[in-house]
Amino acid sequence: MVLLEERIRKDGKLYPGNILKVDSFLNHQMDIDLINEIGKEFHRLYHDCEVNKILTIEASGIGIACITAQYFHCPVLFAKKTKTKNIAAAVYKTEVKSFTHGTTYDVIVSKEFLHKGDRVLIIDDFLAEGNALFGLIDLCRQAGAEVVGCGIAIEKSFQAGAQRLRSAGVRVESLAMIDSMDDGEIRFR
Repeated sequence: MVLLEERIRKDGKLYPGNILKVDSFLNHQMDIDLINEIGKEFHRLYHDCEVNKILTIEASGIGIACITAQYFHCPVLFAKKTKTKNIAAAVYKTEVKSFTHGTTYDVIVSKEFLHKGDRVLIIDDFLAEGNALFGLIDLCRQAGAEVVGCGIAIEKSFQAGAQRLRSAGVRVESLAMIDSMDDGEIRFR
C-alpha cells in the first residue's frame, strides 16, 4: 500500500534493535484518514471470506481493527493482557511473548465472545516475530473458530514471523512489507 509506505518514510522513526516507531500516525496518535484507507484495503483483500468477527490484541491493533470492522459490519474482539474483575470467569488463555516489550503476557478472551464456527480476521499493526498472531490463532483454535487470515499494517519481512505463519498455512496480507532497516534507511519489498 503506497500510501502507508509513504507515511512510514515521512514520519516513521528508526531506533536501535530494529525498532520502527509509527506512533505519530498509527499506534499512539492515529491518523483516521490513513487508518480508514487501511480498513478499506483489508476489506478488499478479505471481502469474500465471510468474516463475522475481527480479533486483535490490546492495545495498538484496536484502532485499526475498529475501522476495518466498519467495512465488514462485524464486531471487534480484543485479547486482553490482564484479567480484570469485570471479565467473565470463563476465558480462553494463551501466552504471548512481546518482541517490542521483551515481556511474556498471558492473553485472554472471554468464552462469551469467541465461538465455534466464527470466521475470524486477525488484525494487527506490526508483524515481527509473529508471537502475538500465533497466540491469537491459538485462542481461536481453543474456541473452534476459523481464522480466515491475518491483516497486518506493517510487516518486518526480515524477521521470522511472516515466514513462520505462511509456512503454517496461515494467509497473511501485509500492507507495507519492510525488507530492511539498515543504516537508518527503510527498504520496502
